[in-house]
Amino acid sequence: MDNSSVQTVEHTALSEVLEPDSIVRSGFEPELGGELRQNAVFVDETVCIGCGHCAHTASSTFFLEQEYGRARVIAQDGDEEDLVQEAIDTCPVDCIAWVSYNELNKLEEARKHQTIRNLGIIGDGSAARRSMYQQ
Repeated sequence: MDNSSVQTVEHTALSEVLEPDSIVRSGFEPELGGELRQNAVFVDETVCIGCGHCAHTASSTFFLEQEYGRARVIAQDGDEEDLVQEAIDTCPVDCIAWVSYNELNKLEEARKHQTIRNLGIIGDGSAARRSMYQQ
């Protein structure tokens, strides 16, 4: 291998570090403790009503985001799967779901382009919103 090939490989690795969104999740990430979890948990913030039940049920996985008052995942491995499942099952608006890591990447990318309003100024008060992951 010549010197230019080594530099290309090193440059590629560095670009992945500098642009983490380009890395495909495998389920073996350090935040998962290096163990394979079949799916990731995702909160559709456009549907969330900010009741806080998920954050009380699985407090190491969910928290209420301060600016908009909606739930968000803080750690994929924060709680045992059965506790996370309880939070999913008891969500009053079904805004939490297990998704594949590839789907999580797509959903996180889509979230970057969303306008999320503060729950205090929802506007028309419409409660029936279509979830990002439901068809």
